[in-house]
Amino acid sequence: MAITAKQVKELREMTGAGMMDAKKALTETDGDIEAAIDWLRTKGLAKAAKKSGRIAAEGLVAVKVSGGVGVAVEVNSETDFVGKNAEFQDMVAGIADVALTVDNTEALAAADMGGKSVADVVTAKVATIGENMSLRRMQKLEGDQVVTYVHNAVGTDMGKIGVVVALKGDNEAFGKQVAMHVAAADPRPQALNEAELDPAIVEKEKAIQIEIARESGKPEAVIEKMIVGRMKKFLAEITLLNQSFVINPDLTVEAAAKEAGVEILGYVRMEVGEGIEKKEEDFAAEVAKAAQG
Repeated sequence: MAITAKQVKELREMTGAGMMDAKKALTETDGDIEAAIDWLRTKGLAKAAKKSGRIAAEGLVAVKVSGGVGVAVEVNSETDFVGKNAEFQDMVAGIADVALTVDNTEALAAADMGGKSVADVVTAKVATIGENMSLRRMQKLEGDQVVTYVHNAVGTDMGKIGVVVALKGDNEAFGKQVAMHVAAADPRPQALNEAELDPAIVEKEKAIQIEIARESGKPEAVIEKMIVGRMKKFLAEITLLNQSFVINPDLTVEAAAKEAGVEILGYVRMEVGEGIEKKEEDFAAEVAKAAQG
């Protein structure tokens, strides 16, 4: 019988199996969903379904550069241990290679990787390694020169924090210094410059500063002047070009770039698990739960 796309989609959502595996299971069972689930289980391809609800907040960020194009990719796993697994690292490196050929995360998930989509490769790896995993995001930059840096690397071009910096001009050594600055800066840069900063961040900080200033009991005219100064300081602290350069704090990053003969076009700072709410359990509770089955 003819297998419909709707049937394949339904089976994938129920089992976490890859598209081709789901289609084959339905073909083998004449479109019987329940039988197809059993078929996938016997082949070890439905294991991912039981793990899909677990929080995957660990993993790796990989960075790659080719011909003036650079990417950063995050692939998550449940535990830090898997990030040290050679099989997982090989997969992440392969996904980063594919990322150089596409423009966004959705396209990456659908892109071919050794005859399967990247999404299906990740799903298959869930079944073999035994942890929930996910392709979370990618970002891409282009420039005359693109430089990368990985903080606390656990493998080639991959670790917990990956940075990509795109330059107009040619100065790899300086680009590397900027990438290290982006990785280590405190506070962390939120945007390249004020124009690229999320307006919501600015408005939120301004509202906070207004309330703080009003607590002082000063007149509104004085408060307005206070806010101008405080917001200028805030924007200098969280925009990369206006931050004090970690290599030479007497210069802003923008001024240091001019001295180095380049212009910073953009940057990416990607850290594993940032923004993911992790479920915390103490070790004793975890052991007790495991003992109860």
